Amino acid sequence: MLLKLERIYTKPVDLEGYRLLVDRLWPRGISKVNAHLDDWVKEIGPSTELRKWFNHDVAKYPEFVQKYRAELDENPITADFIKQVATQLKQSNVILLYGAKDEEHNQAVVLRDYLLASGQLPTE
Repeated sequence: MLLKLERIYTKPVDLEGYRLLVDRLWPRGISKVNAHLDDWVKEIGPSTELRKWFNHDVAKYPEFVQKYRAELDENPITADFIKQVATQLKQSNVILLYGAKDEEHNQAVVLRDYLLASGQLPTE
């Protein structure tokens, strides 16, 4: 099974996978029905302060990665979130959904890499 990223504003590519919204704020203009979500884990997203500081400025991205990873290390739900993703990956693909326009420089990319580096996800 695969850990995938998908922008919530695009037409869903994989409705068969376990779909997790990982933004702290609900995406504007998206209805809960059209989102086709299995779960919304807003607490795993970057803090409001970090999100506002980053403001999707690509020049700040390397520092954002460090700061967000530090937040994940300190976040009390991170361990349970990793277990949730690991459990779902045994059954289906897991799709991390995000609202950012930039598909390469956003918190979902950092979160995916963090999850993969955790060593707790199934390899097959």
